[in-house]
Amino acid sequence: MISSNLIREKTAQLVEELTDIRHHLHQHPELSFHEKETAAYISNLLTSWGIDHQTGIAGHGIVGVIKGQNSEKITIALRADMDALPITEVNEVSYKSMNVGTMHACGHDVHMTCLLGAIKLLNSLKADFNGSVKFIFQPAEESIPGGAKPMIAEGVLKNPLVEMILGQHVFPEIEAGKIGLKSGVYMASSDEINLTIRGKGGHGAIPDKINDTVLAMAQIIVSMQQIVSRKIPARIPAVLSFGKVIANGAHNVIPSEVIVKGTFRTFDEEWRAAAHQIIKDIAHHTAEAFGVTCEVVIDKGYPVVVNDPVETGLVREAAVEFLGEENVVDLDIRTTAEDFGYFLQEVPGCFYRLGTGNQALNIASNLHTNTFDIDEKALETGTGLMTWLALQRLL
Repeated sequence: MISSNLIREKTAQLVEELTDIRHHLHQHPELSFHEKETAAYISNLLTSWGIDHQTGIAGHGIVGVIKGQNSEKITIALRADMDALPITEVNEVSYKSMNVGTMHACGHDVHMTCLLGAIKLLNSLKADFNGSVKFIFQPAEESIPGGAKPMIAEGVLKNPLVEMILGQHVFPEIEAGKIGLKSGVYMASSDEINLTIRGKGGHGAIPDKINDTVLAMAQIIVSMQQIVSRKIPARIPAVLSFGKVIANGAHNVIPSEVIVKGTFRTFDEEWRAAAHQIIKDIAHHTAEAFGVTCEVVIDKGYPVVVNDPVETGLVREAAVEFLGEENVVDLDIRTTAEDFGYFLQEVPGCFYRLGTGNQALNIASNLHTNTFDIDEKALETGTGLMTWLALQRLL
């Protein structure tokens, strides 16, 4: 009989190894679509543990299956992402990133470590459970178009057919030793908005002889704010933000071209499609009023992350048993995005948060910052819980 106490004991025995794995991964981060050495490291570990797997899936992805008794009974999947961010780490720690300008500032080193730990534990217990566990190491979560969609296209959810999937993500806002959950709609879709405004530029002192692309740009940005304030149904949250404007003129030169880049996020796929058309209409009509043109390119990014209510309920029950009710936290929706949403469009599952913060130790930096780090107690929690959650569907 596999008990929660047994999993806790076995996980505790792995802590030193898990810490070493995390430190290696943290020291050697690689950007999206370039995870070659990361994949090689993971593959070598799996091989040394005697675990069959496939490499080179959708770039540098890795997939394998641990078969228990009656392996065709059910197949569940566990996923971890692999890529890092273009950030220079400033933490002065022994495992500081050795790749200047690249950092695991979103905790993917933790995700990989916990999945590796869960794989090792599950492989040691395969004689005691029924069904199969498919493990997925996914490249390129941080950059659109992401790695989830091409991995799905290459069949990672088939042969054997996956019936449920789990993913976990670090969360510094929760103390280490805890997790967070949100049933149903959890994370936003994410689209990149690219505007190119063109007109007759010229001397800023004679505006009657030119088309003011800069003024047109300003009005387009202001007008688009009505999409969130006036166009969207009140029940649907949304964010439209513009973070980059290139108007390469001078004090007295109006450029003939202005480039604007922004992001649009929401929680409803139908409204998302409608909003894309409104963005285009506002841009084109406002540009026309100023005598300029506006080219609109919307790079459609990740879908809304929707946790299956039934699976999330089961995860909650198992997590309470493993961690204690006081360590399972309810979460609100987040306007950040995740390509795990693609997996959840194909099979039911749950994407939950792993607490990594420790206020007493001043480990509290946000994700995507150059001071991000974790309380490594989270490695034990993340590995043990992922293993326990998997086993709940297999025992």
